[in-house]
Amino acid sequence: MKAKYLNKIPDKNSFYRLFETTGWNQEEKKSKDELYSAIQKSWFNISVYDEDNLIGFGRIISDGFLHAFIVDLIVEPDYQRCGIGTKLLNCLVDRLKQNGINDIQLFCAKGKKQFYLKNNFVDRPNDAPGMEYNNKRV
Repeated sequence: MKAKYLNKIPDKNSFYRLFETTGWNQEEKKSKDELYSAIQKSWFNISVYDEDNLIGFGRIISDGFLHAFIVDLIVEPDYQRCGIGTKLLNCLVDRLKQNGINDIQLFCAKGKKQFYLKNNFVDRPNDAPGMEYNNKRV
């Protein structure tokens, strides 16, 4: 399998199917239209395809100058542990660094902390949400 990484918004149905694999929508119960509207408002996004099948996605919410937030980093379960998530995350971080944005934060999904720690993110203080990118380790 040769994954294709593209800066393009996936179609609504493909994204919804991928998003549903995370279980994140069980509580929120967002519709296809609501989720699609959200990803269209991203500062930057990357879709990962195996042939025409959307297997990964990640996006950035940012002001474009100072602050950025990585959200919706998703890899279809059958494709996890193949390096796709790491490459996806690196593409997002690289894009931010190319634009001089150093305050890079994210929410870490339950059970995924080690993935982010090994990719240069660090725990934030206990009284702060999420994690932030550690530029000093690069």
